[in-house]
Amino acid sequence: MPELKLEQVEYYLKSLLGKEITVLGLTPLGHPPEDKALKGYGYGTPLRVDYQGADHRRQRAVLHTMSPGPFGHEHMADRAQVLLWENQAFNHLPRHVRSLDVGGFQSDGDLISLGKVEEFYLLTEYADGQDYSLDLERLRDSDTLTELDLARADALCDYLVKIHAVPGNDPGLYTRRIRELVGHGECIMGLTDSYPQHPLFTAQLLQEIEHRCVRWRWRLKSLKHRLRQIHGDFHPWNILFRSGVDFRLLDRSRGEYGDPADDVTCLTLNYFFFSLQRSGRLEGSLETLFLRFWERYLEKSGDREMLRVVAPFYAFRGLVVASPLWYPTLSDTVRQRLLAFVLALLENESFDPTHVNTYCGA
Repeated sequence: MPELKLEQVEYYLKSLLGKEITVLGLTPLGHPPEDKALKGYGYGTPLRVDYQGADHRRQRAVLHTMSPGPFGHEHMADRAQVLLWENQAFNHLPRHVRSLDVGGFQSDGDLISLGKVEEFYLLTEYADGQDYSLDLERLRDSDTLTELDLARADALCDYLVKIHAVPGNDPGLYTRRIRELVGHGECIMGLTDSYPQHPLFTAQLLQEIEHRCVRWRWRLKSLKHRLRQIHGDFHPWNILFRSGVDFRLLDRSRGEYGDPADDVTCLTLNYFFFSLQRSGRLEGSLETLFLRFWERYLEKSGDREMLRVVAPFYAFRGLVVASPLWYPTLSDTVRQRLLAFVLALLENESFDPTHVNTYCGA
């Protein structure tokens, strides 16, 4: 973090409290007071702030930060989540110390208050183009493959090969990513919890999927060399094509780094998914794209190990598209084959892209 200066804390407290404030000292708890720049202060060290108003009545507050760490606190957003929650929750419990504010440090060391924030927003640039899903809908309905379809699949494949070549620098983060794949509310267990009671989605079936995925977690979580730059939600609705093979991406999710299998399964499952809607199996133009993508990716990346790790990633994406919550109009046949595909992959040591119809029982 930047050097924390007394005058910056003083300016912040004046703005927060709406009155003249003099900061008398900044003290890391357990250390003697300092009235100058606190160069040794680091994240995670509680800092006592001694101050007084115009009435010269001395008061104290404590400035808390969190250290980056392996227990789900690796990213700034992780730590922000905890501190934002504490700002609300501390004041709802009798006898608990009260939170006075929550805020953030700018790069120059200035403090910004966020205590009055009710919800957050993100402002991005606008990108024009058409969802790649429209291409897949056309192939589902017509099964007419064009040279542009092939070129676009190749462009997406080559893009993934390029970003997946960038390694992550925190090996422990890979373990977290695999843990979240299985247990996060947006991933496998969150999805199984969201399934309604239905003869197709019995509790026994969903439990079996979860149990198999937990076994896969223990198989994968030590493969820390696989931590690479990823998009994290590389499905056709997050890909906008403008003209030719020029595309932009939307809504990167769940971390900057993870297993490349996340992106590859997210996209390729949709070739299978749209083909299932057409004929109940992987065939025709969508099978061509599926097999072409896999062959090209493996050749260009050299990552044949991926075939031995994709099962729980396909399980995650399969649970998304089989879900009646997200896709309420699918036929029972499509859902059954998606779930059969998931179960079969979770029982196989390695994935063979040419055996998709065998996996799904088509």
